[in-house]
Amino acid sequence: MSAIHFIGGEKGGVGKSVVARVLAQYMIDNEIPFIGFDTDRSHGSLLRFYTDYASPTVIDHYQSLDAIMETALANPGQRILVDLAAQTHHPLAKWIDESGVLELAEELGIALYYWNVMDSGKDCVDLLGKLLDQYGSRLNYILVQNQLRDDSFALLESSGVKERALALNAGVMTLKRLHSPVMTKIDGNSSSFWAATNKDTESLNALGLLERQRVKIWLRHAYSQIQSVGLLCE
Repeated sequence: MSAIHFIGGEKGGVGKSVVARVLAQYMIDNEIPFIGFDTDRSHGSLLRFYTDYASPTVIDHYQSLDAIMETALANPGQRILVDLAAQTHHPLAKWIDESGVLELAEELGIALYYWNVMDSGKDCVDLLGKLLDQYGSRLNYILVQNQLRDDSFALLESSGVKERALALNAGVMTLKRLHSPVMTKIDGNSSSFWAATNKDTESLNALGLLERQRVKIWLRHAYSQIQSVGLLCE
């Protein structure tokens, strides 16, 4: 079965692109074939950090979005990874509804997954509730609890929204916060996470021994969380 993985969450700054990069690196490290699409026109992370695997997608252009479905159908052995920029839900939803994407995907045997990236704030809880209201059981959800602000998701736990998602068989994973100076160096060097874990003798601001070790430990935890969801190896 083909599978399309949308990496979303309407709020900006919650770490969607970092999650997309981690998923891309996970598939590379585990030799899982995938094709990436990047919807961020200004600073697309997949295009920047994983150039050989990604293509640009114009979120408000139907033919550009159509290519996602067509690629999934033409490459049944590969996962399709779509990095959604902030504030792209409306044009994406319009394309899904007006093109009958959900119905066509079911007919063609293409599984659709939505990785909802969220921080611990109330905005993310409210936006997840709206997503569930809109699509209900018609989408497969993975809640990515990104510990960007803190490691407590008490608002989500007490809201009842997480229970709604779990009732729809949503998966849940946690992404720990990587030490900020390390992430700044990685981004400044335009390094993939693989490059960040290996000794770099060319960059002026290369990661030190312990910084590389911190990336390895962070990735190891992220990979264990991805494996607990169990979707990418299906």
